[in-house]
Amino acid sequence: MVSRGIFTSKPDLVMDPVGRQMLVLRPAGPGPVKLAPKETLLLNERVPRREARSAERNPWSWIPTLYLAEGLPNAVVTTIAVVLYKTFGVSNARVAFYTGLFYLPWVVKPFWSPLVDILYTRRLWIWGMQWLIGVVLAGLALMLPTARFVPASLSCFWLLAFCSATHDIAADGFYMQALPEVEQSFFTGVRNTVYRIAMLVKGPFIILVAAIQTRTDNVKTAWTIAFAGLAVLFAGFGTYHRMILPRPPTDQPGAAGSLSEFFNKFLVTLATFFKKPRIVLLLSFLLFYRLGEAQLLPMAQTLLIDPRPAGGLGLTSAQFGFVYGTVGVIALMLGGIIGGVLVSRHGLRTWIWPMLLIMHLPDAAFVYLSWAQPENLGIIGACVALEQFGYGFGFTAYMLYMIYIARGEHATAHYAICTGFMALGLMLPGMWSGKLQELLGYPLFFAWVLLATIPGFIVTARIPLDADFGKRST
Repeated sequence: MVSRGIFTSKPDLVMDPVGRQMLVLRPAGPGPVKLAPKETLLLNERVPRREARSAERNPWSWIPTLYLAEGLPNAVVTTIAVVLYKTFGVSNARVAFYTGLFYLPWVVKPFWSPLVDILYTRRLWIWGMQWLIGVVLAGLALMLPTARFVPASLSCFWLLAFCSATHDIAADGFYMQALPEVEQSFFTGVRNTVYRIAMLVKGPFIILVAAIQTRTDNVKTAWTIAFAGLAVLFAGFGTYHRMILPRPPTDQPGAAGSLSEFFNKFLVTLATFFKKPRIVLLLSFLLFYRLGEAQLLPMAQTLLIDPRPAGGLGLTSAQFGFVYGTVGVIALMLGGIIGGVLVSRHGLRTWIWPMLLIMHLPDAAFVYLSWAQPENLGIIGACVALEQFGYGFGFTAYMLYMIYIARGEHATAHYAICTGFMALGLMLPGMWSGKLQELLGYPLFFAWVLLATIPGFIVTARIPLDADFGKRST
């Protein structure tokens, strides 16, 4: 039974709020009903008001909260987990290996996305994953005071990453179903901004942990309270979105027998991806463009936290939250915004080399920090901001080139596969970076990071790229 529409002034017409088209309302009779071309028959004689209201939710009531809930778990897994493990005395080698392993759900995300399409609605997946994320965060809070917190937390963080990746699939698909195409371009900017704000929250979160620790004089209690607060927040997200998310008619589970067919189509789509011209070179770009940054990312955080006798800068949790979690993220966002504006004006081909250079050359700031070990927080913050700005600026080219690779038939699925390789390019180098740092020490390790950027320059020199790709048409 179709029951999602809004009555117009004409009793036989209903406005579909999602498709923005007129639907014909006729009572079902004993005989066949003839329909005109492009005419849709609604078999019920009455459209429930609750369903009509639900289908036309104001996007401002759910898009900001949805993408805030999408970004926060990523911040927990990529940054907050590093600070937590360093607080509990975990070695750099283990920190890098553990946090690198947490990227695995994003690597393989394209392979279980068909399940989200077939089983249940995307709407249910969204609020269900948010509740489950809340349960996982509550589990972390309960485990913190225990003696075996570190090994027990690994399963929680990995499950958190799995839920977050699944939430990404459902939220992005739901966004396209629930929002008319004419509104999607505007709200794309809104959702990207909110996602970046979610990443910015990690700084204040770490500062809050430090403040609670000061008041309680107990580090475990501070982290327990903080994670318990996040658990309550995600329980609230799930409850709110269960009530407020619209109910687009197209958000329906697949047929019971379509799962195998869906996977067969996915395998065909996967095969067409690997048949793209010069695919080995394209995959090399995805894996090596950020080879240096992938190793720098976890060790830059440990450098800031480790005590000075161990070669670090000895920042407190509050200082780290401000320098890396706030100043650094703001610089990262500015770099991405400016990079996007410049490419839209001149095209990616004009800017890809400046972006590559600006992304990698600021890595030298961490060579300086590791050798000089400055005590001035302003100098440390400036170096972090410089590196993060460069990373955000250069990463714009990487994101746009994934779109370039995915062009053509099956563009959406091919882009999802590209994001899997993107995560793999972070995961593998990140996992070995901690052990390498322990062998070389911080100064030589960051010098190695500079050398590790060379493969990115080599593959970028050989990739195909149309002259006007990315340039906004005037």
